[in-house]
Amino acid sequence: MSHPSDAQSMYVVIDGLEGDMARVEQPDGTVEDWPVHRLPQGVREGDVLRLEVRGGHSVLQRDHAETRWRRQEAQTKLNALNQTSSDGEVTL
Repeated sequence: MSHPSDAQSMYVVIDGLEGDMARVEQPDGTVEDWPVHRLPQGVREGDVLRLEVRGGHSVLQRDHAETRWRRQEAQTKLNALNQTSSDGEVTL
């Protein structure tokens, strides 16, 4: 019997969808192609998925909270980059 402490999990991100394949960014930044039919129904580009491996079985779920948080962080960074100073110059 597996216990929750036996589980290992990681996040992957849907980088893009093309036909029946999805580009999936791994935690180390590499990208792999995965068949869409193996992903949770309704996934979209930018969705964060939690992959949990427990006792040799894997479960892949959309993580709405993590997706929302990452999108907000990205927007905050983009807003900061797009702010201009009083002289019209962009400060990086």
